[in-house]
Amino acid sequence: MLDEILDEMERIMERSVLFFDIDGTLLSEKTREIPESAVRAVHAAKSAGHMLFINTGRTICSVPAEIRRLPFDGFLCGCGTHLFFHDEELLSHSLPREQGRAVIDRLHECDLGAIAEGPEDVYFPSRISRFDKLESTRRYFREKGMGIECPIERDEFVYDKLFVYADEQSDLKRFLDYIGEHGMEALDRGDNAYEVVQKGYSKATACDFILERLGMTKEQAYVFGDSSNDLPMFEFAIHAVAMGEHDPVLDPYTEFVTKAVEEDGIAYAIKHYGLLHD
Repeated sequence: MLDEILDEMERIMERSVLFFDIDGTLLSEKTREIPESAVRAVHAAKSAGHMLFINTGRTICSVPAEIRRLPFDGFLCGCGTHLFFHDEELLSHSLPREQGRAVIDRLHECDLGAIAEGPEDVYFPSRISRFDKLESTRRYFREKGMGIECPIERDEFVYDKLFVYADEQSDLKRFLDYIGEHGMEALDRGDNAYEVVQKGYSKATACDFILERLGMTKEQAYVFGDSSNDLPMFEFAIHAVAMGEHDPVLDPYTEFVTKAVEEDGIAYAIKHYGLLHD
């Protein structure tokens, strides 16, 4: 009996929890597909007894179907604002409606482009904007049947975060000063694009919440990412894996740089750490 207990304890201690970003990590931003090698590696890691979580800036409604079909134990969404473990919602924190509307009003005053991301849908301007990347994102979501019914100008929804676009016509500083005083902060995503998130929530708080829930330690956690919004979980984790193409801001906190997404980077990293059965 004692041997069985010790064997079970050893099995638990050998188990790891893996946190994956989506865009640029599991899902190629070049092909818009998940490499077959990554699909096989995720299934193999699950079969080896590890816990697997998506940890994404996307809100739950916009997690792609091909990601949902993989054997993840949970989805940590909206930069830590909505956490799901199997079929259970563990945490939910959208912006209060009045606060959220005030932020949208201010960004319009500052002549910015924006997409609001909520748990039920994404919300675009009713008119075509001058921001090419915003319009490219609109086309992507329309192909998925999203971002169509309710424009961002209507006060008919709640949201968790924003993606904001600026140019020389925008009063970006005024907007950033405003959100800084009203419970939000901006992550610079490059090329005058900013991910506006709620203070106190991040991919790191999501990791910490899940590890505590599972009774697991940082030493058992591995995080996989590529962009600046992955920085909090890279700062948090011991085992931080950057994709072959990644934002240099991650470098000081990266333990291992794997290959690019399209070059089987996820499978390469999982094998590197010996997370699969022989």
